[in-house]
Amino acid sequence: MSLFNRRTLLMVPLALAACGFEPVYAPGGAGAELNGKVEVSAPNTVESYLLVQNLEQRLGRSANSGKEYALDVRVSTVSQRAAITTSNETSRYTINGRANYTLKSNETGQVLASGDVSNFVGYSAAGSTVSTLADERDATDRLMVILSDQIVTQLYASARLPK
Repeated sequence: MSLFNRRTLLMVPLALAACGFEPVYAPGGAGAELNGKVEVSAPNTVESYLLVQNLEQRLGRSANSGKEYALDVRVSTVSQRAAITTSNETSRYTINGRANYTLKSNETGQVLASGDVSNFVGYSAAGSTVSTLADERDATDRLMVILSDQIVTQLYASARLPK
């Protein structure tokens, strides 16, 4: 006698459909609906440039100028010392980042989704000045990838897109 029952496995898709589950990239899903149709706000800092670049990679960037949705994103970062030696030298930093976003319909001006995401990354300051600056740039890039992934995930999960 087997513990695995194929009839139970066949019931899983029906149960998911009954609770409102819909694949993100299915026709009519949030991923398919937003792909290539979102105009992200223009960047004004290095951090916002990196965030917008990652958002455009995830949401798609189309050549046509008639975007259906506008995504306004504001990002802020704060660097803090995380590890200090006994001689009062900093050997590690963290960068805390926060991004606020609002997705609006260009046709109606209605807010379809909004929220904020936050996260942090760390980097070492134990090497030379050049390596510390390179580590800081890499950490900032990683943070913007993390924040853009969180924004896109929340958009896919919570956007109230017109059908």
